[in-house]
Amino acid sequence: MNTFTAFFLTMLALSLATQLWLTIRQINHISRHKNQVPKSFRDRITLVDHQKAAAYTLEKSRLSMLDIIISSFILLGWTLGGGLEWIDHSWQGFGLGNLATGVAVLVSTFFIISLLDVPFSLYSTFVIEEKYGFNKSTIQIYISDFIKQTILTIVLGVPLAFVVLWLMASSGSLWWIYVWIFWTAFTLFLMWLYPTWIAPMFNKFSPLDNIELVQRINNLLQRCGFASNGIFVMDGSKRSGHGNAYFTGLGAQKRIVFFDTLLDSLNGDEIEAVLAHELGHFKHKHVVKRMITMAATSFISLALLGWLIQQTWFYTGLGVNTPSTHMALLLFLLVIPVFGFFLQPVSSFLMRKHEFEADSYAARQTSALHLIQALVKLYTENANTLTPDPLFSAFHDSHPPAPVRIAFLSSKLNEKPTEESL
Repeated sequence: MNTFTAFFLTMLALSLATQLWLTIRQINHISRHKNQVPKSFRDRITLVDHQKAAAYTLEKSRLSMLDIIISSFILLGWTLGGGLEWIDHSWQGFGLGNLATGVAVLVSTFFIISLLDVPFSLYSTFVIEEKYGFNKSTIQIYISDFIKQTILTIVLGVPLAFVVLWLMASSGSLWWIYVWIFWTAFTLFLMWLYPTWIAPMFNKFSPLDNIELVQRINNLLQRCGFASNGIFVMDGSKRSGHGNAYFTGLGAQKRIVFFDTLLDSLNGDEIEAVLAHELGHFKHKHVVKRMITMAATSFISLALLGWLIQQTWFYTGLGVNTPSTHMALLLFLLVIPVFGFFLQPVSSFLMRKHEFEADSYAARQTSALHLIQALVKLYTENANTLTPDPLFSAFHDSHPPAPVRIAFLSSKLNEKPTEESL
């Protein structure tokens, strides 16, 4: 057996075992605490709501275990099972040339991957989400979304794959630097394009028409030194009962988006507090920091691929006997999550640190109490568990666990709002 094959199988087994172990811990931890509301929430959340959140999380966790197992076997099928080799040879038979064949192999592989994910997506949406009252979608909407996503993947993915593979084949040994520059520029382009062109393909965005709320938001934005391209309401209720709010876009394209479900559940004070939290990310330049981190990570990853692409054992160790630039890229994209899984706690820690900073900023700009009230409502209405397993959370959660976050905000209750600006 190829040494790299043994290493890959070992890492895949370790990753699979760790993910299953963490999920079992999560299931057991939630099950042990489902019959009693945590002390800090007993005057805010009923036992019925707490148990609903526990049951909802348990069902999603069990589905994720099945997904993890099947995904691992599918990965083996793609690599050591010869799946990628078969697709590559099939396209080679059309005599399209190296570049066109590479694009076809990449696009068709990821299309098949998306098809294989459909059963889990359907079950999650139309069984679990439906059971707990969150699903508002229909089969017609689901199919329409899938078709739109496929078209979007082709429109954006084919040119992306073409340029990347062309750079890999024609830019010499330092091709990975040119690919990194192009990929970084493409990512920024997508961030600029998303709010005005991509998102409206799937949802309707309407200007917020609550004059009083608009005025409150504009006062907050002015106080925080934030300029946006508008405040919009998204018809999130078209697909789900979950509520959310976010910033999107770059430069002059920045906009604030509220799910209509969120506006229906929170009052003006709470909405202002949630928005102040999002502004906290802007204040602390979290988006910029994450972009820099992503750029650095992609630089290191492409440099690694630049070395691996020259190693015969990289291909043969993963079940490919015909080396090519497109197969190197495809193999790397498929297997890198296996090796990167154990770095997830680092990423999650940094993300949670950003959430604490944004919460602290919101407490100073508005009110910690109003943000606590908003979060408790969102925890309840979104059926977020109040008792996640700490170790599972450390690996998977970008936000602090509910008790930890509420305790942090409670320590800010005596802080007076300020008028600090950015």
